[in-house]
Amino acid sequence: MKIGIGNDHSALELKAEIISFLKEKGHEVVDYGTNSSESCDYPVYGEIVARAVAAGEVEQGILICGTGLGISLAANKVKGIRAAVCSEPFTAKMARVHNNCNILAFGARVVGAELAKMIVETWLDAEFEGGRHQRRVDLITAIEEK
Repeated sequence: MKIGIGNDHSALELKAEIISFLKEKGHEVVDYGTNSSESCDYPVYGEIVARAVAAGEVEQGILICGTGLGISLAANKVKGIRAAVCSEPFTAKMARVHNNCNILAFGARVVGAELAKMIVETWLDAEFEGGRHQRRVDLITAIEEK
């Protein structure tokens, strides 16, 4: 799978670990994030990854900032994006299974590297169930159309 990853300055080390983890699992990774430790604006990277996912340049996205919140809020402003902040594996699974989440976000100041890998793996292994959940995803999409 081709996965886009984006981050702000707070997540440099964790991003590097997640990229290595994804490559070990056989995924192609496109790094859209900053590679500088200088303070930067997380909305920029949230939007870049979200637009790449929405355009089909990558299949899924992963975003990392201090908490995962700000960068996911920016990503969710892009039409067609369903970014979820997940700090443990169960929420990550449900984000895919029930919400067909196409971007995973988490915080470098919230989760450590090993937990982040578990979250990523769980999210990538989960599949959207469709059915009654598709109706709900369609309702979310309808909100974007208003």
